[in-house]
This record gives sequence, structure tokens and C-alpha cells, in this order.
Amino acid sequence: MKRVYFDHNATTPMHPEVAIAISAYLCELYGNPSSIHWAGREVRKAIEEARELTAGFFKCPKQDVIFTSSGTEGDNLAIKGIAWRKGNEGRHIVTSAVEHPAILNTCRFLERQGFRVTYVPVNSQGIVEPDTIRAALAPDTILVSIMYANNETGAVMPLSEIGALVRNAGVLMHTDAVQAVGKIPIDMSTLPVDMLTFSGHKINALKGAGGLIVRKGIEFERLLHGGHQEQGRRGGTENVVGVVALGKAFEILGKEMAAEVDEVRALRDRLEQTLFKRIPDLVLNGPPSAMRLPNTVNISFRFVEGEALLLNLDMAGIACSSGSACSSGSMEPSPVLSAMGVDPTDAQGALRFSLGYGNTAEEVDYAVESIVSVVDKLRAMSPLWHPKV
Repeated sequence: MKRVYFDHNATTPMHPEVAIAISAYLCELYGNPSSIHWAGREVRKAIEEARELTAGFFKCPKQDVIFTSSGTEGDNLAIKGIAWRKGNEGRHIVTSAVEHPAILNTCRFLERQGFRVTYVPVNSQGIVEPDTIRAALAPDTILVSIMYANNETGAVMPLSEIGALVRNAGVLMHTDAVQAVGKIPIDMSTLPVDMLTFSGHKINALKGAGGLIVRKGIEFERLLHGGHQEQGRRGGTENVVGVVALGKAFEILGKEMAAEVDEVRALRDRLEQTLFKRIPDLVLNGPPSAMRLPNTVNISFRFVEGEALLLNLDMAGIACSSGSACSSGSMEPSPVLSAMGVDPTDAQGALRFSLGYGNTAEEVDYAVESIVSVVDKLRAMSPLWHPKV
């Protein structure tokens, strides 16, 4: 049986060059980077080289890069860190209804601590419109956090416009860019955001490593109190292997991202267009291709239960998703699709296909044939399906 992995928004395979880069740090180079002797200095140099590579990719000063354990920790550090530092100045936060659980659950936690959170809506394409942010701002607003791109639909937010109006209002701006990094260009020298979260396992590096970019001069409360690591902003001995992997992944992206994005977009379009030609009664969830991540398509297969479709495709060797990996196991319709106003029945039949490094045209064609076969089988068993004659 052929095995096809179309769930790159959940996690990505390690790039072979990343595997080579980290190999020495699994055994031979084992020192604590805070130690001043030779063993510590060897790995400290590797961490700082990774920081320089990361900063070079984002076009920001290397001192702005804080390495964390994950995108989730980066989001928590940004939101809780600002809330706890600036709580005496204001207790209002603005975010959107389609954020990742790392944002939404952090905001709900802060609400229990007396903060007020406004969850702005999205339009039918899943995009946050700048006017909704403008209307949500209040005199006591201390932070706006809007994702760069949605993990379920691939919708890319008008972040430059949102960031500019937030900056003009004198409010700090954070973006969860975990899904956007490596798929669309990000230039912190021009992007009007103050903090940006990224994650290693979404860019062919390792799970357990990520980061937060924080512009110089922005003060926040630490989440992890301990040693002096990360310029005193995040205690705990660094995950050397994960950080080295991040640096190598960003080095590779700096050279190959443009070509890889073009290749992945072509494969995604091949998958999407062929499915819509071959299968009737499909609904695209999200914006047109030009306003979407180049690797992502979210489709509702009407008259089919999404979980049944997912399981049958798994038996055919195809890995895809019915929503966010961090919300898997829930039988409720996707909160993202619900926020977009997608019909609940259609939302229950939605699948996300997210392509990436290593995928091929042959895999796309195999997936199409498998999806067509499975949809036909499941619709034949559905009392709701009435094929057009």
C-alpha cells in the first residue's frame, strides 16, 4: 500500500540536511551551553550561530530572537508576558475567533484573572478584516494578537494593514506565524508587528523547539523563572539539538524556499482542481488561492461524514486532517469553520489537505483516485445522497 503524507500543517518530516546537522549534538557535543569550559563553549557557539541564521531569515537583530520549547510556549510568553507586565496600564486584549488553541486558551486563562478579551469575527472566507480590529480597540487595550495564517483553511490575514493600524493606536501587536513561516515571505524589518511566534516542527526541523521574536525595548514578564538563559528572558537549559535544527532549517529555507513554495503550490492546485472536477457537491472552505497559504486546501465533502472519510483514507495510506491537530479527538464541528459561518453539516464533512517538502505529483494522483473511490463508497451508503441523473 502506498503511503502519502498530506498533513504538513500538523507537523513536517525532518529535512535530511537537518538530520546531518544535528547528529554531532546527539552524542559528541553534549556540553551545557552555560558552562564556560570547552564543552560548554562548543555548544554555545552552535546556539548563537542558529540565532544568527534565524535572525537572518526574518531580517531582525539576533538579540530579538528568543528560543522556546514550542510555538505554544512562544504564544504564552507573548500574551501572558505582556498582560502581566502591562496589567496596571490596561487589561484589554484583542484577538480573533479563529486563532490556534495556544492563543484562545491563553486568553481564556487571562479572562479568569480579570482581563477582558475581545474575539473579533472573521468574514465568510475566514479572514480578519482590519475594520473589526479598529472597532475593537479601546483606551485600555494593551495587546492585539492575530495569526498570520490560519492552520485549518490556510487563509492569510492582512497583517501589514492590521499591524499598521494597531501601531498607530499605540498598542503592541503579536502574531502567531507558526503556519506562515516557510510558506510566505516574512520581513521583520518592514512588518509592523512587535512579537512573532515560530515553531521548528512546521519547517522540517524538530518538535520541542520554537521561538519568539521580540523587538528591542519591549518588556514582558517571564514565564519560566530560573537561570540567565536567553538573555535572562527564558530560564532553562537550551534544547541544543532543537535549536541547531532550527538554525539549519532556516538556512535551507533562505536558499530554497521560493522554489519549494512554487512546487508545493503546483501540487496543491493539481489536487484541488482535480478533486473539484472529479467529485460533485464539494465546498471550498477558505479564500481563493491568492489569499491562501500555497500548500493548504480545506474541502467539505457533502453527504459524507468527515471522520469516516478520514479513517477510510487512512486505510488507503493517506494522512490528512479534519482540522487542527491540537483539537483532534473532538467530535464537534471545527470552531474555525463555525466562525466562518460554514453550514454545520458541511463542516462535519470537511477535510484539510496540507502538502509540503517531499510530496510528488504521483502522490497527488494516487490520493485523488483514493478520495474519489472512498467518497463514492460512503455516499452510496448515505441516505442523504441523491446523485444527479
